[in-house]
Amino acid sequence: MTNIDSTLRGAVVGASDDLTLTLDPAFQGLPDAAHGGSVLALFDLLAARRGARTVHGRYLRRVPLGVPLVLTLTRAAGALACRVAEPGGSVLVDGGVGGESRSCAPAQPAASVTAELITPEPAPLPVSLTCFACGVDNPLGLGARLTFDARAVTGVWVPRAAFHAADGRLSTAALTTLLDEAAFWLGALASGESGMTTELEVTLHGDASVTNAVVIRGERATTRPRAGDPRYWDTRVSAHDEADRVLATAAITFAAVRGAARRLVTGLLAMNPPDVVRRVFPAYCA
Repeated sequence: MTNIDSTLRGAVVGASDDLTLTLDPAFQGLPDAAHGGSVLALFDLLAARRGARTVHGRYLRRVPLGVPLVLTLTRAAGALACRVAEPGGSVLVDGGVGGESRSCAPAQPAASVTAELITPEPAPLPVSLTCFACGVDNPLGLGARLTFDARAVTGVWVPRAAFHAADGRLSTAALTTLLDEAAFWLGALASGESGMTTELEVTLHGDASVTNAVVIRGERATTRPRAGDPRYWDTRVSAHDEADRVLATAAITFAAVRGAARRLVTGLLAMNPPDVVRRVFPAYCA
């Protein structure tokens, strides 16, 4: 079985000052773009740090899959700075790995939950065909299933062998991807729109051992529009093991893009009952 960490490492070729990154299409998030959590996991692998640390990324544009990109690494004072760019041009992601948390913009008061989204029991969130987090036909993916109710987005994920690192740790890709996926749905539920996660900061609370289950939770009341620009929604998400020990916490910003859900909904309706899609995107699913 393919190990996720080795697949990510294999995406990088070249000398230290001339690196090329070509991400496997299996790391897809939204159509034709890398899942933000997979890129953060790559940064962590390249940093090769242990213990508590923070992995962060600022996504300026979507990261394409299966095409060569320029990867630049800069090491200084125990930290690693990473930049992914198109050949000869635009920066796609700036990020890196360090020992201290980088603060996000303060969140504003939460928007009220619309009546259509209040459910007495947790309702399933949509899944897709090829997404690295939730895809039902992605052999390298997590196969995660998230749910939501009026209070939170939640999920319980059981690690499989591909997410076991060689030294017995849980692959960082599992945590960063689950946290990013939950943040996306928190933003979508709050705004009624699709979009992308743009600022990701994940604090790893040590080296997580392989666990029986990873529990993801993001409170909807802490998902708040950013002051001065309500397109941006700041979220807080956490990952715990089955004994409720904290594995990772995240502050992730979702950028809503008006109208972007129209294309996404078309694909989701081919995979999910209409009611499942309608609960998240009521304006785009009659």
